[in-house]
Amino acid sequence: MKQVLLTGASGFLGSEIFKIFYSKDIYVDTLGRSSKNKMIFDLSLEIPVLSKVYSQVIHCSGKAHSIPQNKEEVDSFFYSNFHSTLNLCKAFEYSGNYPAQFVFISTIAVYGLTSGYLINEETKLQGVTPYAQSKIDAENYIIEWGRLNNVKVFILRLPLIVGNNPPGNLGKMISGIKNGSYFTIGSGSVRKSMVMVEDIAQLILSNHNAAGIYNLTDGCHPSFGEIELLISSSFGKRKPKSIPLWAAKSIGFLGGWIPRFPLNSETVLKITSNLTFCDIKARKELNWKPKSVLATWIPIV
Repeated sequence: MKQVLLTGASGFLGSEIFKIFYSKDIYVDTLGRSSKNKMIFDLSLEIPVLSKVYSQVIHCSGKAHSIPQNKEEVDSFFYSNFHSTLNLCKAFEYSGNYPAQFVFISTIAVYGLTSGYLINEETKLQGVTPYAQSKIDAENYIIEWGRLNNVKVFILRLPLIVGNNPPGNLGKMISGIKNGSYFTIGSGSVRKSMVMVEDIAQLILSNHNAAGIYNLTDGCHPSFGEIELLISSSFGKRKPKSIPLWAAKSIGFLGGWIPRFPLNSETVLKITSNLTFCDIKARKELNWKPKSVLATWIPIV
């Protein structure tokens, strides 16, 4: 029987992976800090004790969706994203039982770009934020670890993940549109890569022998305006009013001087720049056939 070890099972993506694997009668052990996990360990600080042989490990746990305000918060990214990966790998070394495949959930943030069109996996990694750098460090470590220990390393670089009750900025957008506090910046024509959460889980399920690095997107790259219209229509709301770009830039400049203010110049630049990624490699090598976010997603929060 195939046995799977999953970290981050209580998270947005991890919970979807667990649900889909469970529906296929695949045995999954969960590992994390929460008491809901079968194995309770803090991977950022501890090396877990593993007594089973796992054919597949899916490492979803990590830290994202926040802007660090001090050194302690910066360090937390490296503990959650890099040290957790290192400690998980050491756990297999100590047990002497290596998995056939190690799935590592990464991010398009490793490219460090604020704009671009159909960026592929060969693009240089230039991410400098604690989030991006901690994921780059983890990627580099797991690639070398897999090479040394004959483990297939399967890295998925993900853009904005869409599904029910999404975290981060997408969840904030839904809440803001529902309560009338959300405003479009500029024309809303900027396009971003997105992907449905269940499509990622299905890809992992059907590619248990895969190795390599892959971008995943829905291939359609919806605009902010299209997503805003979908959300507002779903809740019977009018499409959000817009703020002129010059006004948003002014607010962003001032926000850069106010701790934890939700808008700064960097955020405004991201919101107003096209940034899409190419998933042709996944389509050719993994039979990646994602659903369109606009045609599939029903916003719920």
